[in-house]
Amino acid sequence: MDNISSRYEIPRTAEFLRGRAYTRVALQFPDELLKDAAPVARALRRELGGGGTKLFVMADTAYNSCCVDEVGASAIDAQCVVHYGHSCMSPTSNLPAFFVFGKAPLDVGACCRSLLDCSRESNKPILVLCGLEYAHALDDLKGAAAELCKSDSCNHEIQYADVMCSEMSPSSSPTAEEQCRQSNESTHNDDLANFVNSCCNVEGSMRKYNLGGLTWSISIDDKIDDYLLYWIGQDNSAFANVALTFNKCDIVRYDTVENQLSRDVSHLMKILRRRYYLVEKAKDANIIGILVGTLGVAGYLDIIEQMKNVIKAAGKKSYTLVMGRPNSAKLANFPECEVFVYVSCAQTALLDSKEFLAPVITPFEAVLAFSRGREWTGEYLLDFKDLITSEKPEVASRSTEARFSFIKGGYVEDDFPQVLVSWFMYVFLLSSKSYLYFDHLSTENEEHPETSLALAELTEKALSVRNQNNDAVLYQGGAKSAIDYLKARSYRGLTGEYEVAPDTVLIGRTGRAAVYSDEKTKQ
Repeated sequence: MDNISSRYEIPRTAEFLRGRAYTRVALQFPDELLKDAAPVARALRRELGGGGTKLFVMADTAYNSCCVDEVGASAIDAQCVVHYGHSCMSPTSNLPAFFVFGKAPLDVGACCRSLLDCSRESNKPILVLCGLEYAHALDDLKGAAAELCKSDSCNHEIQYADVMCSEMSPSSSPTAEEQCRQSNESTHNDDLANFVNSCCNVEGSMRKYNLGGLTWSISIDDKIDDYLLYWIGQDNSAFANVALTFNKCDIVRYDTVENQLSRDVSHLMKILRRRYYLVEKAKDANIIGILVGTLGVAGYLDIIEQMKNVIKAAGKKSYTLVMGRPNSAKLANFPECEVFVYVSCAQTALLDSKEFLAPVITPFEAVLAFSRGREWTGEYLLDFKDLITSEKPEVASRSTEARFSFIKGGYVEDDFPQVLVSWFMYVFLLSSKSYLYFDHLSTENEEHPETSLALAELTEKALSVRNQNNDAVLYQGGAKSAIDYLKARSYRGLTGEYEVAPDTVLIGRTGRAAVYSDEKTKQ
C-alpha cells in the first residue's frame, strides 16, 4: 500500500481535491494501469477521510488514453478528472484536470554517465528531454551530472527541460496551455497574447518552448537546431512528437529498459518522407473527410471549422465524421472520401493508414495540401493549436494555373474531373440535338428508314459515355461530392427507397440511440 501511495501520489492528489471541495471525481486509467485502479481508489478514499467525495473509475476511453476523457466524465457529472499515466497534456475544454504521471524506474547513475559521454563526443550544447513518467528523477540526474562534471572538468552546456504543470484549468480557447503554469512562474505579457499558439514564445531575451507537457528556454540569440536533444524514455508517441517537430536537430535516445544509448532515428525520418508523399496524394483529392478524433481538447471546434474553410477555398468538398477511434472497417463505409483529415491531439495525430482504403493526414498536412503556393520547407507541426488562425483563406480562383501532380505525373487542374464530365455530356447532347435538327431541316418531307438505327447508335453512345463517366467518378476521383458518388453507383444499399439518387442531404434522427427525439413519450 505504501508503494501505491507513493507511486500514484495519493497525498498530493487528496490535497488537491480537498482544496477545491470537489465531490464528484473521475479517475481515468489507461489499459496498462487498470489493474491498480481499485487499490488506488481505496487509498484515495481513505486519504480523503470519507468527506462525501464520490470517486468513479474510468477505463476504455472514448478516444485516446493520453487525453482527458471529458466525454466519459460528463456522463457521470464529474467536477474534475484525475488522469493517471502517460499524458499528452492537451488543454481541456470544460473540466479541470489533475495529472499523476507515475514514477517509472530510472538508473540515474547509468543515465548520467551516458549523458556525460555524449557531451564529450559532441561539441553542441545538450538539451535533456524526457517522458513525463521520468520527470521525478530529473533533480537527482541534475545533481549527479553536476558532481561528475566537477570531477571530470566538464565544461559543456547541459540544459534540462521542466514539467510544465500537473494541474490544468479548462478553457474553450486554444490558449489553455498558457493558463497551465506552475504557481511560482510569472505571467506572460499582454503583447504576446497573439503568439501563444506556437510551441515557441519570445519572452524578453529568451525564447521559450512548450511541447508535450515539457517547457524549456534558450537565449534568443541561439537556435534550437544548434542543440543536441537527449531524450530519456521509450520510443513512443511523445518521442516521435519531439523528433518530428525538431527534425533538424541531432537527437539521441537513452533507453531506460536496456540502459543504453540509441542514435538511430532513421525510422522517424522515413515516417516524415511518407507524410510528404501523403501530402502530394491529398492534393489530387476532391472529397475530404474530416475525422473528429477528440471531443475534449480545447480548440478542436476551431480547427475543424478552419479545415472546412481551407478545403472549401481549394474548391473541394468536405464531410465531418465522428466515429470514436477510427479503424479500417469504419472508414471503409465512406468510399467516396479520397483522403481523411484526422483532428486529434499531437501524440495520436500520426495515424498509420497503410491498411486503410484512403490516406489519413494531419491538419498541418492538410494546410500544405490544400493551400496553393504552400511548399514544405522541412518544418513539421503535430499540434493543431499551432495552426489555429482567425483569418479565413481566400477562395482559389478558377483561372489559377495548372499545378504539377507528382502522383499523376503531369499538370492537372484541381476542378478538371468535374469540367471533363460536364464537357463530355454537353458535347454529346449538343451534337445529338444538332444532328437530328439539321437532318430534319434538310429532309423535311422525306422518310428515313435508318432513323431508328441512328437513334439506337446514339443510345449506345450515351450509355457508353455514362459508363465511362461512372468509372471516372468511382475509380478515378471524378466525384465532386458524395451525391455524385452515390449517383454513379449501381448498388445503393439494401433499401430500394430511391429510384433516383437524392439531390439533397436528408436530415436523420436526433438524440441518443437509446431514445431518439421522436420516440420520447410523456411520462
